[in-house]
Parts: sequence; C-alpha cells; structure tokens
Amino acid sequence: MQEGKPTTQEPTPDRKRSRGLVITGLIGTGVLALCCFTPVLVGLLAASGLGALTGYLDFVLLPALVFFLCLLAYGLQKPSSGEASCCSDPSWMKEGKDCQKGPL
Repeated sequence: MQEGKPTTQEPTPDRKRSRGLVITGLIGTGVLALCCFTPVLVGLLAASGLGALTGYLDFVLLPALVFFLCLLAYGLQKPSSGEASCCSDPSWMKEGKDCQKGPL
C-alpha cells in the first residue's frame, strides 16, 4: 500500500464538465418547474407591476424547461458513452509515446 498518495483519482475534465451539465440541468429544471407549476413567478410579476406579461410566460418557460431537461439528459448520458482517453493513462507518459498518435 502506498502511503502519502490519495486513494481516489481526480475527476477528468470531461467528468467535471458533465457534472457541471448535470448540476446546471437540475437547478434550471427545478427553478423553471417551480415557476411553471406554482404561481411564484405570477406573484412576482404582479408585485412588480408587470402582471400583463403573465399571458406570455408559457412562450418562454416551457421551451426553457425543455432545454434544461435536455441539458440534464445529455449530462447524465455523456459519461457512460465516452471512452477513456489514452492521455489519462500515466503509462503513456512513462513510455514517452505521444498519446495523440496512438499506441503504434
């Protein structure tokens, strides 16, 4: 057992990016679902004097909800379909090979 080295690996940039997509999708979907299915946004518009815009909310909120749901699905699907990069394997670096050109 090696001492002084962490047992978990740092997430790759692809995993960080897909985690960000999932978090963004969840937050966006939650906020838009809250605005679509509850009168929160209607109350805010009425309180600010913009109650006349309430009839146009569906033209903005529903497409935005679909966008964030698609973003969430893409973020959840992406890590399972991607292959590990050869650059993420430290043995390539030790052998002095260029990971962009492949193993041959």
